[in-house]
Amino acid sequence: MKTIHRNDPAADPAGFALLSDVIPHIVQEIRYFSTYNFVGERIDGYEEPCALLTMEAARALKSVSNEMIVKGFRLKVFDAYRPACAVRHFVLWGLEDQDVRMKPYFYPELEKQTLFKDGYIASRSSHSRGSTVDLTLLDMKTGREVDMGSPFDLFGEISHPDYRGVTEEQFENRMFLRSAMIRGGFRPLDCEWWHFTLENEPYPDTYFEFPVSSAYLRR
Repeated sequence: MKTIHRNDPAADPAGFALLSDVIPHIVQEIRYFSTYNFVGERIDGYEEPCALLTMEAARALKSVSNEMIVKGFRLKVFDAYRPACAVRHFVLWGLEDQDVRMKPYFYPELEKQTLFKDGYIASRSSHSRGSTVDLTLLDMKTGREVDMGSPFDLFGEISHPDYRGVTEEQFENRMFLRSAMIRGGFRPLDCEWWHFTLENEPYPDTYFEFPVSSAYLRR
């Protein structure tokens, strides 16, 4: 693992915020801290199950959250800032042909080797720049996730935002989230309904290395 030096710009979290500090009512299920993800193990760099974002992205997301609260929904975040070492973990996993233990849950209709080629997993991720978030909506009346037609990190055509093989209600739910995020200053991704990046991200050329850790953030 790469040694982290605090004086390295890629290791400096000064421009980042703990998302729960900015949006106290945010719901978080940080999948890469757990073993329930497409790799099947905790991912390198995830030291705590918390979401970090650049301050600019966190403030923009707060505006989206406020709008959703008024409409009866809460934002639920699966991933936000992702250290570059976590992306390297994905790449190394991609080279291991035999490890397909999570295929039935996350890429049942795709071969593992195509996940990078088809753009579902990037060898350099916008998440590492700190202004990208993966999220969905939680219905405050039911306490359940809004039905988007496919779960988070299900790789395949069904998770493309414009896929019309889902029900009309599921498609409208995707568009509801997408429209709110675009109004908030985020741009969507064409192959994942849950993925959004701040349009005017503050660090467009920096891929950060520091861990997902509130303790590291507050040093």
